Amino acid sequence: MTRACALLVACLALAACSRPAAVFRADFDRRHALASWQGDAGRLVADPTGGRCLLVESRDPATGAARRLELPAARLAGKLVTLSARVKAQGVGQRPKPWNGIKVMLVLETEHGKLHPQLPLEVGSFDWAQVRRTLRVPSSVRKATLVLGLERVSGKVCFDDVAIRVGRLATGGRRRKTMFRAHTLSRLRGVMLGPRFDEKNVRDLAEWGANHVRWQLNWTPMKKAEEWAADLDRYDEWLAGALADADKAIDACEKHGILVLLDLHTPPGGRAEGGVCRMFGEPRYSEKFLAVWEQIARRYKGRDIIYAYDLINEPVEPSTGARVAWRDLATEATRRIRAIDPAKPVVFEPGPWGGCAGFDQLVPLDLDRVVYSFHMYQPHAFTHQGVHGSKVGVRYPGVVGGEMWDKERLREAMRPAVDFQREFNVHMIVGEFSAIRWAPDHSAFRYLRDVVDVFEECGWDWCYHAFREWSGWSVEHTTDAKDPRPSPTPTDREKLLRRWFARNERPPTP
Repeated sequence: MTRACALLVACLALAACSRPAAVFRADFDRRHALASWQGDAGRLVADPTGGRCLLVESRDPATGAARRLELPAARLAGKLVTLSARVKAQGVGQRPKPWNGIKVMLVLETEHGKLHPQLPLEVGSFDWAQVRRTLRVPSSVRKATLVLGLERVSGKVCFDDVAIRVGRLATGGRRRKTMFRAHTLSRLRGVMLGPRFDEKNVRDLAEWGANHVRWQLNWTPMKKAEEWAADLDRYDEWLAGALADADKAIDACEKHGILVLLDLHTPPGGRAEGGVCRMFGEPRYSEKFLAVWEQIARRYKGRDIIYAYDLINEPVEPSTGARVAWRDLATEATRRIRAIDPAKPVVFEPGPWGGCAGFDQLVPLDLDRVVYSFHMYQPHAFTHQGVHGSKVGVRYPGVVGGEMWDKERLREAMRPAVDFQREFNVHMIVGEFSAIRWAPDHSAFRYLRDVVDVFEECGWDWCYHAFREWSGWSVEHTTDAKDPRPSPTPTDREKLLRRWFARNERPPTP
């Protein structure tokens, strides 16, 4: 770890190591519990514990219903904050937008605009559920408001034990005396590759200087495959073909001196609404997940060119109704892999979506030889502009989503990984990062330059998304979205990757 990153860790990790302190708590048991709240929605009703809770009902989806309470913004500014609540719902209708529905939300006002972090809650009916979310409040926050209620949906919802605490709540885990690394090189710098094999791609990457690839076992097209994967017979047919392609890719990487991180990109069962992996709620899919990793471990036992297994791409757990937690399932999968191939390292991505913020709520796996990974696409409105019809013309550096995004803001966004690494002495790999090529005014180049600088400061391995997969992420294409052809001369983004790849060491020949 460089001196710059060591200073970043020392200065910024303090909040994550402090004892959680309550800034606000509401159990609604007091007679005048709603006196400080704004709005007239809802009423206090008895709850099963003998106390009271807040019941909010909306009959008209067009209007919704909510209560609001202003919070002490100065006590939240720049802090690691956990928002939690007990929630019960009855007949909550479908939301027109993903952010609509049941609201346990903070409205954070900064000089550039408003942010709206909220608890992830399902619609429909469910019994009392404890839900929480940890987030980083911007240091520039000027006003903070808590919102409870229903937005653009009808139905009834009860709230109780609403709390806001400052400090890391995820306790447990042990600090490693020695940081484990899954390889002997000073750094891995490479790209995502696959799911279709072409030896020319591997050969060209070796010429570029990349020393590892993250090979995707990825069923495409991904949206349709999310449903196809619910049929396990069909899943087996796909996996057989995917592994046949992986065999060829692994052989080619061994030939050309490139290490492989094997990534199970499509989970058994696929994904439901909101990207939730069905394997967390249905035992047949979680058991299949374990069986798949046993199958993969047997197939590749002794293939040292595969330096680690990435257990699942971007896990998403349901906010309610989970039968198995991702940390527990990953632990069992690793144990089964090691019953077959004892020394094989694994890579663990936190939920949701492999985002860096997941480290704030994560307890490390109680296992050796684990590397931790996250995907860096913040701010999403910039990196994914124009994807699925989203707004284009977003610049970096610049104001995105009400915040000023520059290199320092990128550092702040990656603080959870820095803090987690410091606290538990674990190694990190950035498994994916990118910026859409048509971001205006060569913004994609500036973004990639800055995020890689931070990765390098912190000594992290990294993997660009993606090489010759879709032209939108291609560093070999120009910034013109209408031009489907590779650029006749190297782009500034390609040159950037090549400059870093030129520093790579080659792995030893197996």
